[in-house]
Amino acid sequence: MTAKPNLAPAPAPASPFTTRPDIRGTFGCVASTHWIASAAGMAMLERGGNAFDAAVATGLVLQIVEPHLNGPGGDLPAIVHVAETGETRVLCAQGVAPAGATLDHYRGLFGDGLIPGSGLLATVVPGAFDGWMLMLRDHGSMELADVIAPAIAYAKDGHPVLPRVAATIADLAEFLATEWPSSAAVWTPEGKAPAPWSLVRNPDLAATYQRIVDDAQGDTRTARIDAARTLWSRGFIAETIGDFLSDASVVDVTGDSHSAVLTREDLANWQARWEAPVSIDYHGWTIHKTAPWSQGPVLLQTLRILENFDLAAMDPMGAEFVHTVTEAMKLAYADREAYYGDPDFVDVPLDHLLSRDYAAERAALITATASMEQRPGRLPGREHLADGAIVRAATDFGAKAPQAASEPTMAHLTEKRGDTVHLDVIDRWGNMVSATPSGGWLQSSPVIPGLGFALNTRAQMFWLRDDLPLTLRPGARPRTTLTPSLAEKDGTRIAFGTPGGDQQDQWQLIWFLRYVHHGLDMQQGMDAPLFHSLHFQSSFYPREVKPGEIMVEPAFGEDVIADLRARGHIVTLSDPWAIGRLTAARRDPDGILTAAATPRLMQAYAVGR
Repeated sequence: MTAKPNLAPAPAPASPFTTRPDIRGTFGCVASTHWIASAAGMAMLERGGNAFDAAVATGLVLQIVEPHLNGPGGDLPAIVHVAETGETRVLCAQGVAPAGATLDHYRGLFGDGLIPGSGLLATVVPGAFDGWMLMLRDHGSMELADVIAPAIAYAKDGHPVLPRVAATIADLAEFLATEWPSSAAVWTPEGKAPAPWSLVRNPDLAATYQRIVDDAQGDTRTARIDAARTLWSRGFIAETIGDFLSDASVVDVTGDSHSAVLTREDLANWQARWEAPVSIDYHGWTIHKTAPWSQGPVLLQTLRILENFDLAAMDPMGAEFVHTVTEAMKLAYADREAYYGDPDFVDVPLDHLLSRDYAAERAALITATASMEQRPGRLPGREHLADGAIVRAATDFGAKAPQAASEPTMAHLTEKRGDTVHLDVIDRWGNMVSATPSGGWLQSSPVIPGLGFALNTRAQMFWLRDDLPLTLRPGARPRTTLTPSLAEKDGTRIAFGTPGGDQQDQWQLIWFLRYVHHGLDMQQGMDAPLFHSLHFQSSFYPREVKPGEIMVEPAFGEDVIADLRARGHIVTLSDPWAIGRLTAARRDPDGILTAAATPRLMQAYAVGR
């Protein structure tokens, strides 16, 4: 294998037409996975707010209109660029494992098996609300009452419910009525699931958010936002959650009933925080990602490996491109499974994993044939971690089939499973936000009575085995799959991302590569066919592994699909237009803004002017 750097972009696909136009302007733009949320964020910009105000409003509305994909009790990573200082920062609102989440307690229930993917036992500290408040306090300009008003209105007065939300509720209606009655009271208030596009309300959540606004007193804007954070972590929110969890025991994905270990003290002892991004350079671009408490660096690792190939010479819709990118992703994700974890607790060898020398070694493993092996790098002194990852991937955990949400998925899989949302915002001053909220889905765990929202199930990502980077530890962050992106080159900056669990950094990578190497513009890249690997171990219960399998959209065509199979890939076809929910927003040095959103599922939208 010899790298042949060719930076000249290959021709874009012959057709210049896209499903929708790139949104262009200079004032501001918002792209998100639901058009109502995008419009709510744009309204903040129109009222004089900045990108951070708009992002918070967008994120809070996404909790209302996509409740099967995220909620107030979920989690939130974001990457922001602050125009005034030129600083790029990561917001970590990923809650940690409770103090009572000990190996002894969980092993007493499950041995060295799996933490359930739903219910109460998988709950970590809910982080999303505090994260949004930290962003608003430190970088926003508007009052909490203003940015939260659209979410309150849609929860109180109703919104036209997406068919997928209605289908999710209908699919779970019997389970909710029997096992999670507090959820049934919210989502089937008249004993039946809502019809698609009917008005759905959540008056309890509207009242919760309105009480926060009313009770968050202070002499300054900052003081009022801090008061709201305190109401969440130490006030009536924490008290209500704590009271419910103190004696609740509910059926989860295992079919058995379990109780939470989360307490009000866990909420009181945690806050969202700012961190530095993890960044690399790639063909003149600097790409910023979250640290290895997420899967974010896996995209950077894959880019490092792909530097050793002439991607620009490949057809971006061809089999060679799909094969090469897939094999590189397999290698990067294998390292994720062996070495990633919360850097507050474990030493993640990120400098080594992101080095060009190591990437060249990994790239040399890629041949013309699809690999069927799990191949984490064998780092000196850490060989046992690589061996352990291989063993776990081959282990049958005897997990039961999911009865409620465990794994984020797309339209080609079951409605019972949750997913994620994403948003990108840029304002006229050049402030930028890329955020990927998730967790607290309506199907993940029961609604906290009186509050109108559920908790998350992120603890399912921990292992119940000793001395691993992802061993369950009180106070540690689970290695989340949530992974927003921000890239910059010569004054141009792009915020982008997607829902999709383990697929997030795969779909983002493919979109970014086609943009950099093949000249596809924003919406062209959104419309182009996508693929992803299922080869490595899933982050979600029941931790499936499908060696050699890739899922591709049929738009690649029969010849490409046949070529991939000839190379040894196990190819599964998705439904048409069923992979990826990408959105993106770009600011060029002259101040022109461009935004785009996927047409898949017919709900994501970019708006701006």
